[in-house]
Amino acid sequence: MKILMVNKFLYPRGGSESYMLYLSEHLTKLGHEVQFFGMYDENNTVGNSKGLYTQNMDFHSSRLGRFLYPFKIIYSFEAKKKIMQVIDDFKPDIVHMNNINFQLTPSIIYGAKKKGIPVVQTVHDYQMICPNHLLYNFDKNTPCEKCVKGSHINCIKNKCIHGSLIKSILGVIEAKFYSYRKTYKKVDLFVCPSNFLENKLLSAREYYKGKTCTIHNFIDKEKFVNTDRKEENYIVFVGRLSKEKGIENIAGAAKLLPDYTFVIAGSGPDEDLLKDIPNIKLAGFLTGEKLTELMGNAKVLLLPSVCYENCPLSILEAHSMGVPVVTMNSGGMAELVKDGVTGALVTEPTPEGIAEKLKETIENEDYYKSLKENCKNEKDNILSVDTYADILIKEYEKLVAG
Repeated sequence: MKILMVNKFLYPRGGSESYMLYLSEHLTKLGHEVQFFGMYDENNTVGNSKGLYTQNMDFHSSRLGRFLYPFKIIYSFEAKKKIMQVIDDFKPDIVHMNNINFQLTPSIIYGAKKKGIPVVQTVHDYQMICPNHLLYNFDKNTPCEKCVKGSHINCIKNKCIHGSLIKSILGVIEAKFYSYRKTYKKVDLFVCPSNFLENKLLSAREYYKGKTCTIHNFIDKEKFVNTDRKEENYIVFVGRLSKEKGIENIAGAAKLLPDYTFVIAGSGPDEDLLKDIPNIKLAGFLTGEKLTELMGNAKVLLLPSVCYENCPLSILEAHSMGVPVVTMNSGGMAELVKDGVTGALVTEPTPEGIAEKLKETIENEDYYKSLKENCKNEKDNILSVDTYADILIKEYEKLVAG
């Protein structure tokens, strides 16, 4: 099968890129032919035989061309034209989209459908129903769904996109434009990493019905086969140090539990909130074996996100190493942790609520051992890339046959 993978960035950068590149590598090993379409960048590690990409848009540039960006990020004629040329050259069976907004825009959907190619989209966030992609109000530090069925004017009022009125207006224009045109109705299948996200789509638009399926994210299971990990007495957090990740609550919980050590792996704008707290150790941004070792040796993984996480890989990775997880009873997080079985779900997103669940999890030795054993058994339920690819190929084949 010939698959055209589409993403705005074509090099390792974030979650959607890691997903696309690792999955594509595996699909290639299985004998499928994969090419890529996205934005030109000197860091690109993959591409297409035609050598066609959209112009690089650097939003921090001082060049005059940046003044055209507000028009290009809503509908890119360039992206539509070039993806059609790549399709003519490659003749794919499937176009598989990932993150496309702003640099590519949903205009490429029209290009792919004009060529009669089935279109699949892995939905990495809530951008189709929320202009700031997160269902989250930064100003009030709380989940927000006002734009899902209400008016998008709420995004402008609250300056939901980076606290900027201009960006929020542009985000609303984009959302209204594609909603009015029912552009996403043209997509044949939406792959959702969580039931929570799938249900949000279905509740937002009638035309998503019959076009969604939930496939939880996969992990590189071979990476976590080493069971000779030495359990150490610390609680670990892995992620971006920003407001929506619950950084304020981590700081508060650490102060309430001075006898517990918290190790924080990550970086971000709210790092200062965690400094000067004696029982918090900042490990910085980690990757590879160092990160795996830190997580695998932890007593508990803490993931106290205030926003609705989709399908956090850190939970899957922790469970695969036998590490219980304390997280919030919301979003895709609640789907991955069985309360009292593989960890604990916090119902009150407060330092007190988190501290209480951490103590309950750790201080009863027999209970903690049962959690750890259950996590090891949970490993068999976590998808590998092989299983994920098998499920996805079957979905591809249905669309091609149809």
